[in-house]
Amino acid sequence: MNEKRVNNDFTQGSVYRTILGMSVPYMMAQIVNVLYNIVDRIYIGLTPQNATLSLTGLGLTLPIISAIAAFSNLFGTGGAPLCSIARGKKDIGEAEAIIGNSFAMLVTAGAVLTVLGLIFKRPLLYAFGASDATFPYADAYLTIYLCGSVFVMISLGMNSYINSQGFPRVGMLSVCLGAVCNIILDPVFIFGLDMGVRGAALATVISQAAAATWILRFLTGKKCILKLRVKNMRLQARRAARICTMGTAGFVMAATNSMVQVVCNATLQTYGGDLYVGVMTVFNSIREILQLPASGITDGSQPFLGYNYGAGAYERVKKAIRFITTASVSYLTVVWFFVYQFPEFFIRIFNRDPALVEAAVPALHIQFMGFFLMAFQFSGQAVFVGLGKSKNAIFFSLLRKAVIVAPLILFLTSVMGLGVNGVFMAEPISNLIGGLACYLTMLAVVWPELNRKKKKGGNPV
Repeated sequence: MNEKRVNNDFTQGSVYRTILGMSVPYMMAQIVNVLYNIVDRIYIGLTPQNATLSLTGLGLTLPIISAIAAFSNLFGTGGAPLCSIARGKKDIGEAEAIIGNSFAMLVTAGAVLTVLGLIFKRPLLYAFGASDATFPYADAYLTIYLCGSVFVMISLGMNSYINSQGFPRVGMLSVCLGAVCNIILDPVFIFGLDMGVRGAALATVISQAAAATWILRFLTGKKCILKLRVKNMRLQARRAARICTMGTAGFVMAATNSMVQVVCNATLQTYGGDLYVGVMTVFNSIREILQLPASGITDGSQPFLGYNYGAGAYERVKKAIRFITTASVSYLTVVWFFVYQFPEFFIRIFNRDPALVEAAVPALHIQFMGFFLMAFQFSGQAVFVGLGKSKNAIFFSLLRKAVIVAPLILFLTSVMGLGVNGVFMAEPISNLIGGLACYLTMLAVVWPELNRKKKKGGNPV
């Protein structure tokens, strides 16, 4: 847990090394965090009986799981940039008040989502593309997962406040603890106790509870710079509104992801049946893993961006923008090449049903076309969030998913008559239009502002 710099002053040292020092552990934490659900899908997709139906059932729960993550972003990661900016201004009292208010909102929202999810799960799952064959598997997984929503909210939301203080390795350990528990418990519950999808869900809930406990112990312990204190959990309306406003961008991104998953699954069920819903589940899994290093380095840079912006070190902010853009574009370009060259390798990680593999290979070439363009969305969005420009971040979150993808799916499948191919084609088109629009607007808005502020007396370092 020991960090090199107790005060974690991000205005000192190499820009690139500092960002990598924060982003690599953060990136690893994100990768490990995704393993919660990815490992479930790998084990379930390789079970000897009803593997494809079970995997498809898990895929149908993703919109609801994404919705829970959306509220974690709203109340958790929404406050982290504000916390970084306040710490950069040396306002420790406000920074700790933000942490306390975020925690209170996370716990309350988790309890409410559990109740609502259990009440409405059946109609929601059928609306999301479930059939009579896949509903039992989706219902079995979701029922147990919802009972652990509070643990999920705490582990996803509060870990951001560890990273925002400059303790990325501790944040990584938080996620690793839960993921290792999940990896160990999954085969025990799924195969050893023959619990199937119920075992996968139970392993996930127990693992999230372990991670949440670790996070809370650190945030209330002696080694933490900004602590979680009971006195700060009483909500203050203006502060809570600021947290929600900043978190709306992340909320919208996760919520629109949930919406697009619903539209995709429901449309694929209409034009291709359970098989193609299963194909999309595999694609979502592949994309979640492969994009993480890029989103990790961009998201991991946000505390650095916010701190230096708050401290007036505008030249360091500009250097950081150049670096995260170059790194994310380069990485996703390389990944794009390997996905195109070896599609079956990636597909068979999650399912080896010959019918699914045959259907998935040509669809993967469509879905992952221009994969590197996602880097521009990640970079632009990270800069807007890191600098506290929530309105811009919210707009471009809505643009790519709600304004472009969802309507485009309906247009390509029904009006253009492309069927399932229309569903897979919508994603790369949205990456092109939405990603470039976000990044170019970020440059047009942020770069002139940084130049003006620097001339007015910003830190030249």
